[in-house]
Amino acid sequence: MTETPLHQVHQDLGALFTDFAGWSMPVRYASELAEHKAVREAAGLFDLSHMAEIHVRGAQAADVLDYALVGNLTGVKPGRARYTMICDADGGVLDDLVVYRLADEEYLVVANAGNAAVVADALAERVAGFDAVVENRSADTALIAVQGPKAVDVLAAVTDADLASLKYYASVPAVVKGHEVLLARTGYTGEDGFELFVPAAEAPALWALLTEAGQEHGLVPCGLACRDTLRLEAGMPLYGNELSRELNPFAAGLGRVVKFEKPGDFVGRAALEELKKADVPRVRVGLRGTGRRAPRHGYAVLSGDATIGEITSGALSPTLGYPIAMAYVDREHAEPGTALSVDIRGRVEPVEVVALPFYSRA
Repeated sequence: MTETPLHQVHQDLGALFTDFAGWSMPVRYASELAEHKAVREAAGLFDLSHMAEIHVRGAQAADVLDYALVGNLTGVKPGRARYTMICDADGGVLDDLVVYRLADEEYLVVANAGNAAVVADALAERVAGFDAVVENRSADTALIAVQGPKAVDVLAAVTDADLASLKYYASVPAVVKGHEVLLARTGYTGEDGFELFVPAAEAPALWALLTEAGQEHGLVPCGLACRDTLRLEAGMPLYGNELSRELNPFAAGLGRVVKFEKPGDFVGRAALEELKKADVPRVRVGLRGTGRRAPRHGYAVLSGDATIGEITSGALSPTLGYPIAMAYVDREHAEPGTALSVDIRGRVEPVEVVALPFYSRA
């Protein structure tokens, strides 16, 4: 397994590790429930160095990304970011991405760890014929996130960057106690927060600085377990669960990211135009349960005795106190308020279709 630049730090903190997309990652340090609560009420510190960082630069960097991805990247102003997807020619989702425009002729594409090679290879292939270059800097880049309502207080103690003017889905070069970073404000938890891209060798020192700055604000290190329950409460999809090559953006309820109005062709355009016209047989929905038994990935969703869907992600919500899940169900059963059930290890439990997200911060 590949280790992040912070692996020794996690070991020293007593983390429990798991294999995630070929990376040795901390799943929890002490209690995933306590870590989840800290992010909702104070702040959490995450190592996201398993994510891929791919730079695209050159006179036609915007043009190649407009061709390679489904979004309109030409329309992103320097300093801003956009959530988008890279699809195959048939419209299947290869990965969902966050793309930062760093300058007029430079973008940073952040891909999921499990799809790092797929995205890098696809961009390297799709850049052919454009005046641009693709450079995979994942091995040289670490990524640390501070998430939660106290995230601003934590960062304010270690940087002079104007945090108040840094908008959601924006980034700015910043200095954190002598460390030059790219400071972004995106996140995957449903809370306010920041991501710090830093040279890999500087990651342990930066982690230590943030840890010290966060002590008075309740900052705790957080693993992948609470990251998963946080993003589930926020209704955010996870590649491999809610997204895959077998699914298209419209089935996932994310058709808004496909920008047909942008000029020129893009990979998957023809297929996606047809998919938009077609009736999607199954759609992504939220489900709310009762009791303490949570639906899990792969469990059948039922209407009466008929199987009409499948759970993609599920957990007992630490914030809300009841079971929640995302699932793909036949579209005629997707209306909020619809009563369904889930087969949980042979026991049928009632659920209700609800609008996403399950949780939104005030």
